[in-house]
Parts: sequence; structure tokens; C-alpha cells
Amino acid sequence: MQTHENYKSSGIQWISAIPKHWDAQRAKWLFERKERTPRPEDGVVTAFRDGQVTLRTNRRTEGFTNAIQEHGYQGIRKGDLVIHAMDAFAGAIGVSESDGKSTPVYAACVPRGEYPVNSYYYAYLLRYMAHSGYIESLSKGIRERSTDFRFAEFREQVLPIPPKDEQDRIVNVLDRKADEINTAIEKKQRLIELLQEQKSILINRAVTNGLNLKAPMRKDGVSWADRFPEHWSIKYLKHLFKEVDSRSTTGEEPLFSLRMSGQLIRHKEVSDKPITSEQLIGYKVVQSGQLVMNRMRASMGLFAVAKEHGLVSPDYAVFDKISDVSQEYFWALFRNSAIQGAFLTESKGLGTGSSGFLRLYSDRFGGIKVPCPPLEEQKEIVAAIDSLSKQFKVVENPIALEIQNLQEMRSALIAAVVTGKIKV
Repeated sequence: MQTHENYKSSGIQWISAIPKHWDAQRAKWLFERKERTPRPEDGVVTAFRDGQVTLRTNRRTEGFTNAIQEHGYQGIRKGDLVIHAMDAFAGAIGVSESDGKSTPVYAACVPRGEYPVNSYYYAYLLRYMAHSGYIESLSKGIRERSTDFRFAEFREQVLPIPPKDEQDRIVNVLDRKADEINTAIEKKQRLIELLQEQKSILINRAVTNGLNLKAPMRKDGVSWADRFPEHWSIKYLKHLFKEVDSRSTTGEEPLFSLRMSGQLIRHKEVSDKPITSEQLIGYKVVQSGQLVMNRMRASMGLFAVAKEHGLVSPDYAVFDKISDVSQEYFWALFRNSAIQGAFLTESKGLGTGSSGFLRLYSDRFGGIKVPCPPLEEQKEIVAAIDSLSKQFKVVENPIALEIQNLQEMRSALIAAVVTGKIKV
């Protein structure tokens, strides 16, 4: 692709120069906020971080908080440029593909008419502003510890204005190129998913059937296990683990969060929200080697073996082993889908859908029967799983790097085209 022949100073804080034939104006001369009364038939529209703006039902229905009363909801129409004020910094900006309604935190923007604009071009431009970090820096400058990017801030931003036909060409080129790159990314992501599925099958087989595939098997004694080696014993979890409840009196220990990966990660690495020592007083203390369970997500395999001393949520359960067992073996076992079904069955509380606010309390956790290999066999299985995971990483890591490179290529292309650094 070629560059433009002549450039000029943009007058835009985040773009040094734009093509000479481009204009630049504040967003308020390009777009106005449209506030409409929602219609009875309108479904809820959501702006996702990947830039898609669509009816919630078109994408997924779980993981959202539904308002009992829809105070301040507004109408959204297909073709609106939609900005999610609190999530704009992460890219939740796009052109709606659906009619519907949204909360007041969304801004539905339509062209004013003074300048001919293609809303899809400005969706690309605003998402570039988000991914470059500009929107986040702007928002924090306006409101301390906030990432709000409301229409009042948007309307004051100076934006480039290419000729309308050039805007259209930019959108067409980026749509085509982005689709090509996205397709390549999706294929590689699917390959990683297939590898992870295969790894999961092999690990599940190891923790429930052992490593010796010729060992005699039995099917009785454990309701959730299809079969397991005859020489393995059957034990209640309460005979293997006991809950401990030590609380912090100072709140000065590092706080950990239990992630879907099954690892305890320092809270500061996954959240920018500041937490004082005073706020952490009364949190549970965890020691290296202890087993940690997220009661609300035990049926999803959210367990971890602590690697260092620190704090976890008071709603987590912390266990010491009371028998000579490998914590790492049981961590792998608890991430098996079959036993997760037993965890879900034993969970109690207020639930919606498949889980809701269900919790696996320690007494019911302890009442679950599990097949228990001899200790040395547990260690052999853990070693085999570690070796298997390393083998898969050798294959997965280059694919993940290819995905990262494609994502960076896509971002660089969008940035260069929407700011006029290259000509289309």
C-alpha cells in the first residue's frame, strides 16, 4: 500500500499528521447522541469488546446481570454508532447490527449531517483510540480511577474527516482484510482448542484409570466414576482433607485470586482496583501446599494448590491434607468433568440456570467418594501429567505466537489506514 503525497499537522493530540486533503473537527460536529424511548418488543443490545454490537440473544445469554426494573433504558437502532461508556477503553464500540434497547451507560450516536460520515469508519477509528490506550488515559484524566468515556467526553474529541468516498474505501478494505485475518486466527484458535481437548482426555484418563491400561478395572463403589483400577481404594474426601479457617489480623499478606486456569494469581496482576490492608483484615490465610476451592465454582474445576503464603477470599475453602496423598493429584482429579458433575449435584443454595449462587459446602464436599490410588502411583500420575503438559506446550506455543502476530498485524493495519498513514 502507498502513502499519501502530502500531509499536514493534524491538530489532534494522538495523531501527529493527517493527509493534506483530510479535514478535522470535534466529534460534536459529526455525531449527536440519540435518546429514544424503548419499544415493548425491544430486546437488550450489548456492545462487546471485540466491537460487535448486537442483541444479547444473538451471542450469549449467560454471564449478564439482568435488571429487575429497566430504569433509564433507551432505544438502539440498527446503524447507530454505539459507545459503552465504562468499557470503551477495552474496545466496546461499534455499529449496531440490531434494533433493541440498552442501559443509560451506552451512547447511541447518529450522524448530524454537517459532514458526510461513514459510521463504520468511526467505529474503526474509535476502537483504534481504545486499543492504543488513549481513551483510558483520557478517562482517567477526567475522573480519577475511572475508565468512563461518556458522550460528553467523546463529543469534544478532535477526529480526522477523510472525504466520504475515502471513508467508504477504508471500511471496505478493512472489512475484507480483517475478515481474512480473523479467519486465520479462528482456525489457529480452533487448533489450540482441539489440542487442549485431546490433552484433557488424556489427563482425565490418567487420573481416573491410571497409567497402566492393562490393569484390571472395576465399576462399583463410586457413582460418578465409570471405572477405575481394582487395586485403588475408595475413600471419602473428608478422610483425605480437612478444612482450615485461619484469618488475617493485619491484612498485610498478598491477596490471591483463583483463576479458571486452576492457579492462584496475585490480585494486583489481574485487577487495577486498589485494596488496602484494612480491607483485607478477616480474609482467609493460605499456606504453601494447601488446597484452595472456590465454593461457587467447584463444579467448574476451580481448585488450586497454593505455591506461597498469602490471602484468599473469605468465601473460598482452604484444606489441609490429613492423609498421605498428593495434593497435585487431587487437584488434577477435581478438574475432571465427571467429578465436577458430582460437585454440582452436592452444591446447595439459590441457583439459576446450571449454577447460579450454588455453593459446595465443606460437609457435602467431604461426603463425596473418590477412587484413591496408592501414593506412589499418585506421584507417577502427576509426573506423567507434567510431562504431557510440556509436550503439548511445545506444539501450542508456536501457534499462540502466530495468533499474537496476526492480531498485531490486524491492529497495525487498522491504525495505519484510519489515521491516513497509508493510502487505500
